[in-house]
Amino acid sequence: METTGFLCVLTLNCWGIPLVSKDREARMKAIAEELASGKYDIVSLQEVWTVNDFNLIRDGVKSVLPYSHYFHSGVAGSGVCILSRFPIHDVLFHQWPLNGYVHKLHHGDWFGGKGVGLCQIYYNDLLINVYTAHLHAEYDRESDEYIAHRVLQAFDTAQFIHMTSGGADLVILGGDLNTEPDDLAYQVLLLNANLHDSYHQPSAQNKTSFGTFGTAQNSYTPPSVLRKAPNGQRIDYILFKGGHRAQVSQELYSLPLPDTVPGETFSYSDHEAVMTKFKITRDANAIAGQSLDLERQCAVLKKGLEICDKALETVGCHRKQYWTMAVALLLVLIAMLWVEWGITPLVPFITALMCYMIFMATLWNNMEVNGILAGKLGMEITQSRIQSACSPSDFTDVNIPKSEP
Repeated sequence: METTGFLCVLTLNCWGIPLVSKDREARMKAIAEELASGKYDIVSLQEVWTVNDFNLIRDGVKSVLPYSHYFHSGVAGSGVCILSRFPIHDVLFHQWPLNGYVHKLHHGDWFGGKGVGLCQIYYNDLLINVYTAHLHAEYDRESDEYIAHRVLQAFDTAQFIHMTSGGADLVILGGDLNTEPDDLAYQVLLLNANLHDSYHQPSAQNKTSFGTFGTAQNSYTPPSVLRKAPNGQRIDYILFKGGHRAQVSQELYSLPLPDTVPGETFSYSDHEAVMTKFKITRDANAIAGQSLDLERQCAVLKKGLEICDKALETVGCHRKQYWTMAVALLLVLIAMLWVEWGITPLVPFITALMCYMIFMATLWNNMEVNGILAGKLGMEITQSRIQSACSPSDFTDVNIPKSEP
């Protein structure tokens, strides 16, 4: 076996929402300066929501990270990009069928046209598939209306990685996955894509302090968030697996950025950056990925299918509510004409509102149903394949551990 070299990978959610994110321009400049230090070989960024911010970072780091790609999508443009010290040979973006709700303007995930981006990079004659993703935010943990969207995004991402990484010697996924290790979306992604979590490798020390969002040291964390989760949430990840021609070991896992931008009182972002250093050894007999726990994978998919069924029921209820409101508004319009009120200022408003209800009951509801069904059918096919590969057992009794697979 021959040691090919070391690879330093970083991921960061930059919190670059125009007119909303605090100190955005100053932070983007500081992020560019940090990435230009030459410490990192591959960088995955999320929430770079304007092309100007991407250009600022790209131009600021081109001396050390000369290759880059921004994944344009949706209305606002995906927000994800990859910077690399090594040439990018091919790129691909897969937009998720479920991306939140168009009418939830205060959340805005739908407008980003979110999905998973892939850059294929050659490093010392080895092919590296670098993926970047930013799953739908949770917003309210107590009543998470987006759980089905996030679980199906995780499954879709796992399938995309599984079906595009066959020839890769190293697979890396960096991103803000908006899911904690105890959550189903995390389990679905790791088990179905057959990935390692770099946090769980021996090089990751002092793990209790490794929250990546809502941490005590971050200047943007509100006290109310700290009271709920004093150690923050670990929702930013670097996940990986080796391929057929290389063995991969992890040398270092850290949150590399200082608490605040040097000379300033604010942090680089409301998220912490995550950095992993890999040692890559060329090995013609390397075994791709890791051993699969098929029973656990099947149990996770079973829970995912249950969430899909609940989501379909919820969409059905919403459809009935929208139709009921549309009919009620139509009756109001008819009554106004019947009593000969004429064209009042309320008529255009009520008509527009009725059209909106019809749109939600028909086009939008059909889109959401089809998105859920697409993911559900994919899960059922995967579950059937796993069950046929296993000896008969009661998968319903399999517990899902809260640690890494």
